[in-house]
Parts: sequence; structure tokens; C-alpha cells
Amino acid sequence: MLVGVVVIYFRLSNSLFEGESKKNAQDGYVVLNDVAVPMRDGVTLRADVWLPSKEGRFPTLVYRTPYGKQDAPKEWTTFAKLPGRGYAVVIQDVRGRYASEGAFEPYRNEGKDGYDTIEWAARQPWSDGNVGTFGLSYPGAVQWLAAVENPPHLKAMIPAMTFSTPRNFFYSGGVFDGSWLEWTWMNIAPDARVRMHLEGPRTYEAAKAAWKQEHARMEGFLPLRDLPDLKQVAPFYYEWLAHPPADLWWDWAELRGKYDRVHCAVLNFSGWYDETYGPDGAATNYDGLLAARRGSRDRATRTIIGPWTHGAQDARKSGERDFGPTAPIDYDELIVRWMDHYLRGVDNGIEKEAPVRIFVMGTNAWRDEREWPLRRAQATAWYLGADSASDRVGRLTRAAGESRAGSASFVSDPAHPVSDPYDSYGAHDYRALAGREDVLAFDSAPIAKDTEVTGPITAEMYVSGDVKDCDLWVRLLDVAPDGTALNLMSPGLDVLRASYRDATVQPELLAPGTIYKLTLNRMLTSNTFRKGHRIRVQVSGAFYPHFSRNLQTGESEMVSKESRVGHIVVHLEGQHASRIVLPVIPGS
Repeated sequence: MLVGVVVIYFRLSNSLFEGESKKNAQDGYVVLNDVAVPMRDGVTLRADVWLPSKEGRFPTLVYRTPYGKQDAPKEWTTFAKLPGRGYAVVIQDVRGRYASEGAFEPYRNEGKDGYDTIEWAARQPWSDGNVGTFGLSYPGAVQWLAAVENPPHLKAMIPAMTFSTPRNFFYSGGVFDGSWLEWTWMNIAPDARVRMHLEGPRTYEAAKAAWKQEHARMEGFLPLRDLPDLKQVAPFYYEWLAHPPADLWWDWAELRGKYDRVHCAVLNFSGWYDETYGPDGAATNYDGLLAARRGSRDRATRTIIGPWTHGAQDARKSGERDFGPTAPIDYDELIVRWMDHYLRGVDNGIEKEAPVRIFVMGTNAWRDEREWPLRRAQATAWYLGADSASDRVGRLTRAAGESRAGSASFVSDPAHPVSDPYDSYGAHDYRALAGREDVLAFDSAPIAKDTEVTGPITAEMYVSGDVKDCDLWVRLLDVAPDGTALNLMSPGLDVLRASYRDATVQPELLAPGTIYKLTLNRMLTSNTFRKGHRIRVQVSGAFYPHFSRNLQTGESEMVSKESRVGHIVVHLEGQHASRIVLPVIPGS
């Protein structure tokens, strides 16, 4: 009924827009609040519709969020700008959140609900039938999940800082992503308590205050499935824990292999210090679309990866690293230019621009490329070595066979894991971790000339141990002459659970003393190691609390709390020479 009323009054005149809407009209737009959007199963979602103050039909942009449609315009300047550029904008609460009906199951319903919302928007009297989508993080993920459903009126999308596969989203390298606990507690649980009339923090601010007091207990709780705090407000969290990453159950969220279903123009967007799934998603989704659109004159896809953390594309710094004044971009203008071309047919040169644009850290400069990965990159192996088995800081050399010791080892204690001393993403100084009993570091000699590493990175590690399972973290750092040791990516791309080495549903446990090859092949960056700097490879059994701890008993942390201290051996010589392979750009 509400939709009918909106349609009738919109056709008659703008007299509908009184009060708050009339005030907004002075800024060039009017707002329809809480417009009902029916889904195919009878559930009603609600949206705020922002329209240019003049009457007409407009290309329409859809933004879907679990974080509250009323807050989105407060957090992003994009919304207030778009009506003035001739766009209608639909800001919608996803199913089960705030003003929308239904039960919230993160990501599960976003494909069909996104399809229905896009097609609903195209039918409205204020829409010209050309629909685009935009948004970052969860509002980025919902775009992909809708796009693989192939809504006919979806012409373009900009899914920023989002995923390509649940195997590197909910998990990474076979290890559960611990950030989902904080995300659920801070962003989802408060509104769920309001809806269900439950006790506990009911606003973001209250949840944040409680998290400061409770996070250590919650993050350290074992087994994970028995944590009581989210049982009522987030049953989905425990369902995730019940399904290991290789379980076919996760295929509902898999994008890989579905790119031939997507027919709109896609601008992928992420940062080197984005959360682990971001740069991998931007690269993987771009390459997948190119393959699916091989032979097309305009493949209508592009990827941009900057030096940013999650959602900080307007900043010049990431953590402790300042990338200069050219690092930020105008995110709003990026959206408008893409949509202008693919929704309105504006000849603004988008189709002539390079399909890949990356920020090279170290030299701190943007560069356009024609492909990803870069064909001219040369796979360059660096071998881990040590003078003695007790060395805590070994050597990284270009030639194999230079290690005087056959192996080096470290202690891995799940009860006292290697922990990140920083509570934010971005570049940080990790020099203090070198020399510990639970960390190995391998340093190159000072680099003789600037050396650019751009593209996917592979670590081939030969390990053995006295436990049934372990996690292996292999982190790449840039060490300055003063000793500052900066990470080149956020944690997650650089970890592999040994029992998940072949990505099987059932864990493949280790036989004590047997040497196994563990290949970590999901790391990626673009960084110039400046003359005089060193390349460091840092190896450990944990990097808590970003990801769950391996108990090293052969039992999962999902169902068990008993742990065992392990002694992990990294092999360095002969056919078991551990190494890292870097994509070096010639002439850099």
C-alpha cells in the first residue's frame, strides 16, 4: 500500500515532499523514507529513496546495508552528492536489520533480495530502468551476491573492499577469522537485542564499551562453539563454526566459477592493507571476469588497489606508513564517473583507461597496467638459511645451499600464542618480535638497489614437528636501515593450517617427525624495497587474535579446549630448502 501511495503522489506533484524532505530539497534532493520493497517470499524490506528535486526518471543506484540506512548518509558523503548529479538513490536495510522485516542471516539472502531490490527499483516511476550498485565491505559483498543472480536491469556495480570466496573470507588458509567475533558483537548484536527484547548492549556505543571489558575473555574462550555471549543474538555465528572451509555448505557464497553469470560493468576496488579478503577479492574477481569475457570488445571491468586500510581510501597514511599526498582518492567521483559511463552513456574516457591501476608502495606512486598479474614480473626465489639451528634471526639469500644449518625451529604454544601488539590494521613496526623463542626471522643483506615486488607471492616451506597439527604464518616485512620492520599486508593471506594443506574437508593430520611441504600462495603486494633496506621473512605458529588458535592436538578449537605445546622445525637445505618466491619487476 505504501508503494502505491508513493507512486500516485510522485506522479501528481512534488507536494509529497514536505517537512524534512522540503528542507532537503534546498540541497537539490528530496527523500522518501521507509519505502516498502517487497521480496519474492512476502518479506518487506524498507528503504530511503533519495531523488533529484526536479521531476523525471533517473538512473538509479542501489546501496544495501546491515548497518542502518539512517546512518549511511552520516558516514559517507556520496549520498548527498548523487541526486545533484542526476541519480536516484535507494538506501536499504537488508533483511532482518533495523526497519526491514525477516531474520538476519549474514550474506545468505543477499543474492535473491538484491535481485528483487534491483528489479523493483527499475520499475519505479522515478527510475529510467538503468540500475547500478555501490558500497564497501558488506555493502560491497551484497553486490556480488546479487550480480551472480543476473538481474536484467543491473548495468554497473562498484563492489569495494570485498571478497571472492568464503574460503578466504570466513576462513583463511583453513583458519577461522577471529574478526567475525568482534564484527558480530559490535555491529549485529545490538540491533538484534532491540528486536528480540534481550538484555545487553543495545547500541554501537554500548557494545564498544562492553567490548573493552570483555574482548580478552571472549577472544580466548574455548571451545569456540560454547561461547555463550552470542547464542541468542547470532545463531549464524555458530553455524559458521560448524562448517570447515572446504565443506560444500559454503558454496552458496562462492563467486569463483560464476563470473559468466555477471553481465554488468564491474569496478573492483581494494587496498594493500585492506582486510585479508579485500586485495585477494579485487584481484581474483577481476581475473575471473576477464576470463569469462574473453573476446568481448569492452570487457567492462577494472581493478584499483591502493595503499589503504579497510574503508580508508581518503587517507594518505596506513598505520605508521605515510604514502604521500597522492595516495587518497576521490571515492565519490570514482563512483559517479563509472556510473555516468555505464548507466548514462557519457563519453568520459572510462573505456580507454588502463584496466589495472595500482599504488606502488615505497616509491609511493600510482601506476597503470594492462594486466594482472604483471607478465613482466620475474619469479625470484629467496632461500631461508641459518648459521646454527639455534639462530632466532637467520639469513635470506638468492642462492640455495648457503645455509650452514639444516634447520631452525621455534616453539608454538597455543596457551601463549604470538600476538599482534597492535589493535589496528595498516603498517606497523614488528621489529620487537624478532629474537623470540616462538618466532623465526630471516633477513636479506641490505638491498643494493631499489627493488620492486609487485604481484602474487609464494612461500614454499618444509616443516616437521612433534604435534599432530600446526598453523604456519609466513609474513613479509620491509626492514629499514634503522631497524623499523613494517608488514606489507594485513594478517590472513600469510597463514596456512598444516592439516588444510590440500584443502580437504577432513583434516590431514601430521605424523611427528615427518617433513611436509606447506605452500602459501595467496600473499600479494606492490612494494619497492629501497636501497639499503632488507627483506625479512617472519615465521611463527600464531598471530593472535586475528585468527583462531590451532590447539595442535589434532582436535579442532571449535569443539575442544585442550592444547599442546609444539616444537616446529623449518628445514633449510637440500630438497627441503624452504624459500619465498617474489615477483620482481625488471628495471626497478
